[in-house]
Amino acid sequence: MAQGFTRRQGMVGSLAIGAAAALAAPSASGQALRGGRLRVALLADIANFDPHQFSAINMPIMKNCYDSLIEYTSEGKAIPNLASAWQVAADSKSVTLTLRGDVRFHGGGTLDAEAVATNLRKCADPVKGKNIFPTMSIVQDWTVVDPRTIRLNFKAAVPERQITDLLQFISIIDPAVIDTVETKAGGTGPFTVAERLPGQRIVLAANKSHWRAGEPVASEVVMTVFSDNDAASAALESGSVDVIYGGGARAAVRLRNAGYQVFQGPGPLVQVFRINTTRGPFRNAKFRQAFNHLMDRAAILRVGYAGMGQVTALPWAPASPAADPSYNARYAFDLDKARALLKESGLSDAEMKDWKILVDGGNQDNVAITQIVQGTLARVGIQVDLDVKQGAEYVDALLTGKFAATFGGVGNVQKFPSRLTTNSIYRIVNNPILGNPHPHPEYVAAIQRVDGALGAGPEVKAAYDNLNKVLVEAAFGVATNSFDIGLIVAAKNVGGVTLDIDNILVCRTMGFR
Repeated sequence: MAQGFTRRQGMVGSLAIGAAAALAAPSASGQALRGGRLRVALLADIANFDPHQFSAINMPIMKNCYDSLIEYTSEGKAIPNLASAWQVAADSKSVTLTLRGDVRFHGGGTLDAEAVATNLRKCADPVKGKNIFPTMSIVQDWTVVDPRTIRLNFKAAVPERQITDLLQFISIIDPAVIDTVETKAGGTGPFTVAERLPGQRIVLAANKSHWRAGEPVASEVVMTVFSDNDAASAALESGSVDVIYGGGARAAVRLRNAGYQVFQGPGPLVQVFRINTTRGPFRNAKFRQAFNHLMDRAAILRVGYAGMGQVTALPWAPASPAADPSYNARYAFDLDKARALLKESGLSDAEMKDWKILVDGGNQDNVAITQIVQGTLARVGIQVDLDVKQGAEYVDALLTGKFAATFGGVGNVQKFPSRLTTNSIYRIVNNPILGNPHPHPEYVAAIQRVDGALGAGPEVKAAYDNLNKVLVEAAFGVATNSFDIGLIVAAKNVGGVTLDIDNILVCRTMGFR
């Protein structure tokens, strides 16, 4: 197995060496898996083929059509990928990448430093960079040293985990299609796109010149979009599909009890009650803060996710270095504390009711947890209606701020804390919900403080503590629980399932026993 080594905090940079390890795809008995056609049920269609639009609905294609510069193991260890080595400078102000020399794009072009530079230019663009743009804020510029070497220069010294998070975040697009990637995929990944019928299916064909030896195992992956969990579950039980990806916890628990395999990855999302602080009563800080105590987190976890997850008052997965379980008790469900804050807001009863909760009508879990909040609000005298939208109409409202409040999962919460800013509601620049400049400068300053905290000393913990304090006081996002995005439910004969750090679907190792 290849090994990778990166600089330890406070130490001189050392070289990360080795080729990216090709994950073996053995069966339970150790025998090689069979290939063939892998049939995957999806609960939503992808938005487009751009891997830089790092959102849950694009997860089915990210690791199947593209490769990132480096990767993480499921335990969070950085390992080589398209970059066979990387070296962090002693002053933490740059990182130099050595690229593999045997990688070609689907269109036939060769991966080189200029191709990576083209991708960096896209990522650094506030519009074209999409979800990666905030993470690129640490980058000053870059230098193409030679065809296989590129150096990223940072604006200041950067923590090591923030550097590897950035490198793992960037999937490389073929420069030949980078301007049209939303409609035409092109990467170095194990599969190419053979067919797409929007709203119906995506067919991926094995990339026969893929650089990982022996992969992909399957010759073809057929992803079919189902209208709901019940329909996808019925297809799995009838043998029409082999895998369900992205289904809900309640269905997964039922299928597990019926003998199917259920895989929970290491990268859960955190469910957040997103609040648009530019609208109605949510302009009032005390009114928003009341929602820290209006969330019946235990009921939300039980009803929405069959108990698969953990309650949390902060937007971090348990593995995050910023996680602080003490907040769960400090900001627990408490109607008396909520009533006190509502009274402190000074808002009239009419003002407190002048808004609606946006709901994803096509998501049973989203509907269920929203109804819990609606019922809780009624207990404190706030009667609110639901604004139910479906499909693309809901996604548009969610991502463009056309709501007063709504539930939405946030990701990258198991990584470096400032990766939280990759989520639309938490962006510090060009925030599509809260606007630009950001209306909560104390939050922007807290993120910048985290980014500047090097090493592992008390200043780092102080930066994390400050960020957590700001998050609950600004209260534009009220966390409720972690939950498993990208749950994989598979038939008994499916093997080689890879648990990705971000719970993204990885088909290249999957085959049949």
